[in-house]
Amino acid sequence: MQSAKNAAPVVSAALQALVYGGTGAYGLYHSLFNVEGGHRAIVYNRFVGVKDKVYSEGTHFIVPWVERPYIYDVRARAHQVNSQSGSRDLQMVNISIRVLTRPDTSRLPEVYKTLGMDFNERVLPSVIHETVKSVVAQHNASELITKRQEVSLAIRRLLQERASQFNMVLDDVSLTALTFGREYTAAIESKQVAQQEAERAKFVVERAKQEKLSAVIQAEGEAKSAKLIGEAIANNPAFLTLRKIEAARAIAQTMANSSNRVMLSADSLLLNLQDNDKDGKK
Repeated sequence: MQSAKNAAPVVSAALQALVYGGTGAYGLYHSLFNVEGGHRAIVYNRFVGVKDKVYSEGTHFIVPWVERPYIYDVRARAHQVNSQSGSRDLQMVNISIRVLTRPDTSRLPEVYKTLGMDFNERVLPSVIHETVKSVVAQHNASELITKRQEVSLAIRRLLQERASQFNMVLDDVSLTALTFGREYTAAIESKQVAQQEAERAKFVVERAKQEKLSAVIQAEGEAKSAKLIGEAIANNPAFLTLRKIEAARAIAQTMANSSNRVMLSADSLLLNLQDNDKDGKK
């Protein structure tokens, strides 16, 4: 009996130590939180609300059961948004935009109060659609192609202005795709075909003009040549003899290069020059 009485205080003390130790360990565990790299945290207090302090990377203390941390990923994240808009000439345009966005780390308490944790999904789609429609409506469909860089810069500038109103930072905005409606695409193809046909017709007409000019020049040259030959023969009968000698020389050269052997008379070689002289004397 005496030993049992002595053991009771020891057991009670051990239980108290166990309870206090467990409570202390539990409290210590919940009074610490870690912020990983590329993240920031804010703390909500049950009595004062969201604190203005932004917690950077590392381990931080909070009051258990009174304060609760909310951790944000502040690294830039890519978002792809597709938008259909109407151009100034009433053509439907499909635009795909890729943006890199992140929250403003210095304004995280405001972000949590106004947008919560899913701020991207709440803001980006509506802001991008509105901005794209506003910019595209100021340009014709053809300008969206020829001035694509200017359109991209205008969209980026407006998006950055709108995103800053929601405490968001846009690091990059780029147009990844730009397509038009089926009717406009078919109209462009028809226009290109018509332009090609017009260029082809223009080429045919120009070629016909050149051929006509060439025929005229050739006819004029032949007429002038015939006139000059006639004048040469009339003024100097020996000119005809010279031409016969040149023709005979050409025929003889051709026959000499041939593998066949052919015997020709002087008449065939146009060398009957003596007869021509007799005729001339007569």
